[in-house]
Amino acid sequence: MPENVAPRSGATAGAAGGRGKGAYQDRDKPAQIRFSNISAAKAVADAIRTSLGPKGMDKMIQDGKGIHPTIISESFQKALEKGIEILTDMSRPVELSDRETLLNSATTSLNSKVVSQYSSLLSPMSVNAVMKVIDPATATSVDLRDIKIVKKLGGTIDDCELVEGLVLTQKVSNSGITRVEKAKIGLIQFCLSAPKTDMDNQIVVSDYAQMDRVLREERAYILNLVKQIKKTGCNVLLIQKSILRDALSDLALHFLNKMKIMVIKDIEREDIEFICKTIGTKPVAHIDQFTADMLGSAELAEEVNLNGSGKLLKITGCASPGKTVTIVVRGSNKLVIEEAERSIHDALCVIRCLVKKRALIAGGGAPEIELALRLTEYSRTLSGMESYCVRAFADAMEVIPSTLAENAGLNPISTVTELRNRHAQGEKTAGINVRKGGISNILEELVVQPLLVSVSALTLATETVRSILKIDDVVNTR
Repeated sequence: MPENVAPRSGATAGAAGGRGKGAYQDRDKPAQIRFSNISAAKAVADAIRTSLGPKGMDKMIQDGKGIHPTIISESFQKALEKGIEILTDMSRPVELSDRETLLNSATTSLNSKVVSQYSSLLSPMSVNAVMKVIDPATATSVDLRDIKIVKKLGGTIDDCELVEGLVLTQKVSNSGITRVEKAKIGLIQFCLSAPKTDMDNQIVVSDYAQMDRVLREERAYILNLVKQIKKTGCNVLLIQKSILRDALSDLALHFLNKMKIMVIKDIEREDIEFICKTIGTKPVAHIDQFTADMLGSAELAEEVNLNGSGKLLKITGCASPGKTVTIVVRGSNKLVIEEAERSIHDALCVIRCLVKKRALIAGGGAPEIELALRLTEYSRTLSGMESYCVRAFADAMEVIPSTLAENAGLNPISTVTELRNRHAQGEKTAGINVRKGGISNILEELVVQPLLVSVSALTLATETVRSILKIDDVVNTR
């Protein structure tokens, strides 16, 4: 819809305030509004349908046909409830201890990606990452913020790795200290540099004696800060990025280097929470609060050389791990790295779906064609317009297998027809095998997907259609 109009649900424009009783009411306008919204939704559906399936390039809407929108809406809700029941009957339970099933699910999600040839590496990595941040016995969801993806240019996707600990892309500031065992890690949010006035004032020094005094005071001030840090036992110092002034002066770095404290500066604000959860440290905003109990600890903090493509700082063996992991994504160029990151995120989301709802169904268009058949049967038990609407809902389900066949270069009509016949004979797991170019038992091909994915797609599509049907006018907004 245009940006300067807002949808209005319920009553038509004729009931709007400020109009006289004899005002003209356009009876066709609500239908026109609905048709324009439906057309917009169809356009979006057509735009994304080419990305479906492993051979893709990276409709569930019926027009009214004279049926009242409320009847369509209520019938679609009935069809949705029956559809969820059908999908649940088709599904099979899965245990999080069944590693092979989890790997198959992650691999299926990666098959449609540019990095599909690396699925044997990325699938186990994704499964391991999720299993390390949850308790399989009690978990009902996965917080993907506990799995940090760090992108580092250089190398190939084969160099991607899962690290149980913290990985930072920032360089170690002081030279000569690249490895610290039994690390005591502090995280500060204040600056290790000479203080400045609150306002933009200038200090005029008239002679060398005064200049020497200023320099001595600065030196004493910074040395005192560094001594207080050293006194706590800290030997690795992380410094948050400052926008006001230098977070770390050369003099402070000199003193820290002499005291054998590894320094990493320019830590981003958004990384603070993950760092604290991973290594058990607490951010310190003032030197007076910098005490030994604010430090995190780890077995090893080491700067690792990446064969000429830069360096990474790895902090591993954390004493009080907060159930977090880091995935390091490598690639020869920015596009490859970003594609790998998206693919890994998709695989993580698939495993999260299985944690939320521990059930799997076949892929390859099998659930959709089964829904089409079973809902058609269900429509025969209904009467009147309800039956017609549920039948239309069932017909719309065939768009998914048809699109899948089309994107795989198969004949969509003959493929869907054969698929429908196989399901009518009771083969619930028959699906489109895009590798072999035909219909086969898709479970044997290990093409599986979480039940939650299909249920969510069906629910959201139905809710979208019902929302569109409720909108019967647009109101101009200023």
